[in-house]
Amino acid sequence: MKSFKNILAIVALTLVAFNCKNEAAQPEVKTVETEVKTETKKATLDPNATYAKAEFKIEGMTCAMGCAKTIEKKMAKMEGVKSAVVDFDRQLAMVEYDNAKVTPVSLENTVTSVADTYQVKDMKTVDVFSKK
Repeated sequence: MKSFKNILAIVALTLVAFNCKNEAAQPEVKTVETEVKTETKKATLDPNATYAKAEFKIEGMTCAMGCAKTIEKKMAKMEGVKSAVVDFDRQLAMVEYDNAKVTPVSLENTVTSVADTYQVKDMKTVDVFSKK
């Protein structure tokens, strides 16, 4: 009877040792195909157009990534805008645009349409954008 208990104990320990492996469960990896649609604005700049440069202050911005980048992207998407840069630190926008398609008023309307808190101040036409 004693040997039977010993054999039973050895079998139980063997089962526990081989069944309780300390391996972390590996997650199942599934690959899912998705379709991504991106709209890209095809810039059609008129080579014969007369481009003007405007600089103006934008008051009411509270952050560089949310406010400044949103305004910059909105102006850059306007028909006739060649480039738009908004410097959050200086609260300054620099826009190069086609005189025939864009006016300073339309630039101001675009900025203020992003949010009611933004105000355009001191808009002026320049030959060269100001440096820091």
